[in-house]
Amino acid sequence: MTTTTEPREGYARALIELGHQHDDVFVLDADCAKSNYTNRFRDEFPDRFFNMGIAECDIVGTAAGMAALGKVPFANAYANFLTGRGYDQVRISVAYSGRNVKIVGHNAGTSAAQEGATHLPLEDIGLMRAIPDMTVIVPADSCEMEKAVRAAYEFDGPVYLRVGKLKVPDVTTVDTPFEIGKAIRFREGSDVTLISTGNMLFETLKAAEILAEKGVSAEVLHMHTVKPIDSEAIAESARKTGAVVTVEEHSILNGLGSAVAETLCEKYPVPLRRVGTKDVFGLSGTMDELMDYFGLRAEPIAATALEAIQAK
Repeated sequence: MTTTTEPREGYARALIELGHQHDDVFVLDADCAKSNYTNRFRDEFPDRFFNMGIAECDIVGTAAGMAALGKVPFANAYANFLTGRGYDQVRISVAYSGRNVKIVGHNAGTSAAQEGATHLPLEDIGLMRAIPDMTVIVPADSCEMEKAVRAAYEFDGPVYLRVGKLKVPDVTTVDTPFEIGKAIRFREGSDVTLISTGNMLFETLKAAEILAEKGVSAEVLHMHTVKPIDSEAIAESARKTGAVVTVEEHSILNGLGSAVAETLCEKYPVPLRRVGTKDVFGLSGTMDELMDYFGLRAEPIAATALEAIQAK
């Protein structure tokens, strides 16, 4: 039976661990500490936690100032507001200025469904991916989230880390490797390559099983780092299978699908299909309802893979 865990659980655990190991770790939050689980860091290190209120621009600007003083700030807020309202500050005060700030977008993707359509970010990865020198990490589950937080701390430079709120299936383990910018091959295949990011790894692996029952051999790559994209892994797999499908809990515009398309066009063009939300805003509902509505399930992924194979 598959267990499920909230990605924010892994985020909180790793953040507290870093807090004990490094006194330069500071946490800022947008009055969402209970939801983001940053209240756990606050309880352990009250002198290194700052509730800035619902003021995303100020959070990013303050974090940039802390970084200029040699601190390693983690700036937390809901992903849609942090990347939207705080975009200019992230772009100029953090990235352009070369500040070592970790931008942490919570309540990301369909896990924000019950917050309402306006709170559901389907464009955050694209916004952050467009900023020069920004590293974008989208972990699959709680376990990988812990590794991502540690890696983000060790990485010298701006990072955008996407954190889901609600429970998702646990797919990775403590033994699963994690290196920023390096894809993980979860399954070998010869007929089609399935490339997923974030919590879509679980559904993508299920899709590979469905395809196997149909006699189709699917390779599965997990792309936890959307930027810098592992272009070598993508090209290598495309040469082997001749068809690629990307899977993301995000718009197919400017996210993983776009990054893979750019790589294939330059390195090894093959038929490509993208699974994700189309050119639309989010909707209100439950996470499960939206996953179904947007076709972010194993069956649609498998069907899309068959289309890509037929286009060879």
